[in-house]
Amino acid sequence: MLKKKNNFLVVIPARYNSKRLPGKPLLDIKGIPMIIRTFNQCIKVVPRSKILIATDDKRIQKICELKNINTIMTSKKCLTGTDRIAEVAKKIKRDFYINVQGDEPICNPKDINNIIKYAKKNPNQIINGFTEIKEKEQFYSPNTPKVVFDNNYNLMYMSRSTIPSNKKKQFIKAWRQVCIYSFSYKSLKDYTSLKKKTNIESIEDLESIRFLELGYKVKMLKMSNKSVAVDTKEDLLKVRKLIKR
Repeated sequence: MLKKKNNFLVVIPARYNSKRLPGKPLLDIKGIPMIIRTFNQCIKVVPRSKILIATDDKRIQKICELKNINTIMTSKKCLTGTDRIAEVAKKIKRDFYINVQGDEPICNPKDINNIIKYAKKNPNQIINGFTEIKEKEQFYSPNTPKVVFDNNYNLMYMSRSTIPSNKKKQFIKAWRQVCIYSFSYKSLKDYTSLKKKTNIESIEDLESIRFLELGYKVKMLKMSNKSVAVDTKEDLLKVRKLIKR
């Protein structure tokens, strides 16, 4: 039994060895490391005591400790950020866990607050954010995870490919994932039970698909379009320009 109802933790996973941007969490954005900027967005709506950075690298841990940010060391063998959250869950038990990706330095605090409010009412659900795609370039980019959902906002599928698509492969209307999630303790336990990525997850390289392959429902929650996930050098330049403005 959990001692406290709606007891939650915001976990920011931060892996050092990103293939596309090595050392990504520590990349400088107008004088502040990316991981610190992400934390600063979270702290606008969540008490410092409820935020934890889960990393696999002492350099990231050191920077966070200098800022008096709670950190925990996790394995370098974690397959995904969600697996990293699951490792945290084994050590720190809560009703649910809010995952804010470490490469979301300008994520909207209101979005974080909204997903927490929804999760408090639905702590056993897996929840993922989404927003409408406005730019054609995002629709065709393999770096942008696209999502499709049913009339009840349950995730049907997600892909790096152009979905929903058509015969002419035209961009008509589409939605992208916003990398803020909520997981229950049980769902994280099941997520790591296989010790490997599931088939479609491996092909698409999208970790949320594992939940679908395990038979879970994923509730999609509408969010703002202010977030920019930093996956490439171009994304980094875009974020720097937005912050400068």
